[in-house]
Amino acid sequence: MWLFALFLAVPLIEIALFIQVGGLIGLWPTLGIVILTAVAGMSLMRSQGAKAWNDVNRSFGELRDPGRPLAHGVMIMFAGMLLVLPGFFTDSLGLALLVPGIRELVMRWIASRIQVSRVQMRGRPEPHRPPYNDGVIDGDFVVEDESQDHAPMPPDVSPGENRNRGNSGWTRH
Repeated sequence: MWLFALFLAVPLIEIALFIQVGGLIGLWPTLGIVILTAVAGMSLMRSQGAKAWNDVNRSFGELRDPGRPLAHGVMIMFAGMLLVLPGFFTDSLGLALLVPGIRELVMRWIASRIQVSRVQMRGRPEPHRPPYNDGVIDGDFVVEDESQDHAPMPPDVSPGENRNRGNSGWTRH
């Protein structure tokens, strides 16, 4: 029900503020301020959003909890959306959210209302390294096509010798 009240209250507040500000400074200056705050909001959202994105990447790179930078990034995007919406009330909320100290207060307020049950971070897995084996690889093979290129070894050729077998270097034991 509070969401319905919010959707009803915000437009009413915006209309009342438009009437008040428009009555004080006129129609065109009022529209100019609305357009200017939208452009400024997009610009601030871009610059602060890029910084927040870099902070998120840095926290991932250092294997730190990315929650704080992610929360800042989300609030910056929300502030930008509020600034793009036409109206003085939403612009003032959006500008307030672009202030880092106010974002910290909002994060503390939200954190006091959320209970985290489990957080788990894992490091990067080590690449699989086979145990040291003196360079010996043990294996089996099956000859599927017995052709002229792969003729059987003559009886006088010892295992490991590569006589009349081409340039491959492989031997049959």
